[in-house]
Amino acid sequence: MFGPFASQHRKTRSLANDWLELAQKVVCYRRDVLSEADLSAVGMASGQVRQLLREQADTAKLKLGIDALELVLRRTGGPHYPKSSWVENVEFFLVAAIVILGLRTFYVQPFKIPTNSMWPSYYGMTGQVYASKAEEPSPVEQALGFLAVGASSRRVDAPEGGEVLLPIGGSGRGLISYNEVPGRSWLVLPDRQREYRIFTGSRSAMVRVPLDFDMDWVLRDTFFPGDKRSLSEIVNAERLANRLAEVTVATAAGPQRAYFLRTGKVVKAGERVLSFDILTGDQLFVDRVSYHFVRPKVGDGFVFRTGNIPDLARMGGDQYYIKRLVGVPGDTLRIADYTLYRNGAPITGSPAFDKNARQAESYVGYRNEGSFRRGAEVKIGEHQYMAMGDNSANSLDGRYWGTVPGKDVVGRPLFIYYPFTKRWGPAP
Repeated sequence: MFGPFASQHRKTRSLANDWLELAQKVVCYRRDVLSEADLSAVGMASGQVRQLLREQADTAKLKLGIDALELVLRRTGGPHYPKSSWVENVEFFLVAAIVILGLRTFYVQPFKIPTNSMWPSYYGMTGQVYASKAEEPSPVEQALGFLAVGASSRRVDAPEGGEVLLPIGGSGRGLISYNEVPGRSWLVLPDRQREYRIFTGSRSAMVRVPLDFDMDWVLRDTFFPGDKRSLSEIVNAERLANRLAEVTVATAAGPQRAYFLRTGKVVKAGERVLSFDILTGDQLFVDRVSYHFVRPKVGDGFVFRTGNIPDLARMGGDQYYIKRLVGVPGDTLRIADYTLYRNGAPITGSPAFDKNARQAESYVGYRNEGSFRRGAEVKIGEHQYMAMGDNSANSLDGRYWGTVPGKDVVGRPLFIYYPFTKRWGPAP
């Protein structure tokens, strides 16, 4: 028998062998600093234990031999025996770190979904909007929300009475103006953030969010609840109707004329203007092994590196991205009427394909943009793969930057381990 069911005698013999290994280690590492007498003492005590093992001595005699060897090693072991508790703890954590790094590098890698390009299959950071102070969670609820879904609070009060105005002129994500500023994640790690200013009267209040957070969703749900259009579509409609507010604001360069989106919400000084929580994106484990043995399958969640994709490398260097695999070498793809066609037929392989084609549930349908503009066909080259986001209207994907080199394929998502929502479990 082995383990907890082994006999006491068998356990003692195993312990004796462990002590002999330690004695051998002490001799090998400390031979040059031990005296001849100490080396002889270690050799004699070790020889006695070996002799007892050969003679199949009973448990009591074997324990006496082990005790004698332990006394010698206590005197001669130096840093190898006895060890302080902090040394043992350091060794344990070093070994654990090596094992974890090995698993992460070759087998299973944790990955956090940063944006909503794969929504609603995978969630990036999302905003939970509160219409009034009465709806805001209590301190206890905030603590539970932080543990369960990584929720962090943002609250903005009006510095002055007046209509709430949103400055227009942003670039990149959305049309609402913001500044990219240095910040901290987890209050410690250096990070980049986006800083928005919400105007009431002639003054503004500031709110900062992570760089990848889609603030437009929060602003739309706060100031235009029930409107199914994106905030960009709302801004463009107001611009065409000539309903944007033109206001003179003070800047470092002097007074400037600026355009603002009217929200229609009028507040008093000190009233709550904006209240929301940022919920963390899905965090999942990625299988790094399978694609070494089987070919990636159309419809798989698809994790890859961006270092050899020129447009992405220029923007962010070598990062990990997750999209859905829609094309393998030799395929021909096109988009028409919200449907993605592969080799002349509607694509199959994932429920997300059919839901996008029907614009079912929260799927918005595929958009013929970028290289797929006006129904153009795209041919996938040798050793290349095409990846797209399930949220086609809000995804910087292969339509814009092309294909993924086969050498940069990492793996497929396995399991969503956080946050603890209904999405927890096997990755779709």
